[in-house]
Amino acid sequence: MYAELLELARKVGADAGALLMDRPPAFEIEEKSTAIDIVTQMDKKAEKFIVQSLLAARPDDGMIGEEGAAIESKSGITWVIDPLDGTVNYFYGLPGWNVSIAAKDSEGSVVGVVTAPTINSMWWATRGGGAFFNGKKIKVNEPIELNRAFIGTGFQYDVAHRDRQIENVGRMLPIIRDIRRNGAAAVDICHVAMGALDAYYEDGLKEWDWAAASLVATEAGARFGLYGQAPYMTTLAAGSTLYAELESFLNLHA
Repeated sequence: MYAELLELARKVGADAGALLMDRPPAFEIEEKSTAIDIVTQMDKKAEKFIVQSLLAARPDDGMIGEEGAAIESKSGITWVIDPLDGTVNYFYGLPGWNVSIAAKDSEGSVVGVVTAPTINSMWWATRGGGAFFNGKKIKVNEPIELNRAFIGTGFQYDVAHRDRQIENVGRMLPIIRDIRRNGAAAVDICHVAMGALDAYYEDGLKEWDWAAASLVATEAGARFGLYGQAPYMTTLAAGSTLYAELESFLNLHA
């Protein structure tokens, strides 16, 4: 069954990525949580395309989408969709934005696909089936210690909550190898899975940001965890050695 879900997610993700590559000459911008948290007509167009494509193949499945898709599942499978993760990158013409599609059952994600056409990248995983990047099996960097770590992060759109993030970065920079801020959470988590980053953490992500990428990460041997309460929950992904160090360093408690 996972093979069928994976094939569908990969096809729909690739088709949605191709749709988004045709960037419009002008954007219709709406605000979401704050004035700097934006949604464009392309986010909505991509989500509508993905939902329609998935339901055409599997009409009894549920849907959870960033732009409002909410359908109760009759089959036991619910799709969790971020049609355009990295909207600000997309808006400014920067690479790394992606389409994130996960299928979950009552125990969590069973299939995850993250498609990033501007960097010619597709990651996927199935529960118990390993994680892959463009068809090649991948694994997390392990063991890595904090003083050698190359870490990805991101910052809240609600600027009132950036002080703590700046404080953490300030404490971290004198210790670690370096920090990257790429602007698309799902790709960052997948970069941990393939060893292009040693760890990733961010506050304020939603389920659609991590539903697909977290499966890719865990199937590649990473630990993945959520701490605190929404909307400011902290997400952390890393190999087990570094994960334990960062959990302590960031003062995270389950």
